[in-house]
Amino acid sequence: MKSILLVDDSDTILLSLSTILTASGYNVNKANSAKKALDWLLSGGQADLMITDLNMPEMDGIALITEIRKSAIRQKMPILILTTESQQSKRDQAKAAGAKGWLVKPVVATDLLQVVEKVLSL
Repeated sequence: MKSILLVDDSDTILLSLSTILTASGYNVNKANSAKKALDWLLSGGQADLMITDLNMPEMDGIALITEIRKSAIRQKMPILILTTESQQSKRDQAKAAGAKGWLVKPVVATDLLQVVEKVLSL
């Protein structure tokens, strides 16, 4: 069973995405801040994929990706950004930091699952 780490400061988004992914057979871990996600990963938490919000207090999604990519054990984990932002400059920053893809909120369940399956099969 593949494991996915969801990172979002919205409990509603975490619940919604977790419900969709769990129903599709994924093991889901949740963090309501980038700091909690980073701490979890650096303390040995395992995930095959991370989906993170872009705009969060304290540390945004791009900073989170940058910190994760500094850790040798997490350099290859695919990371998707899920956000309401659609600016190309933000997409470019996320890609430069190491994001593999970009999903715009609200994301349709079938679209989410299709992207997750594609990224996990690479």
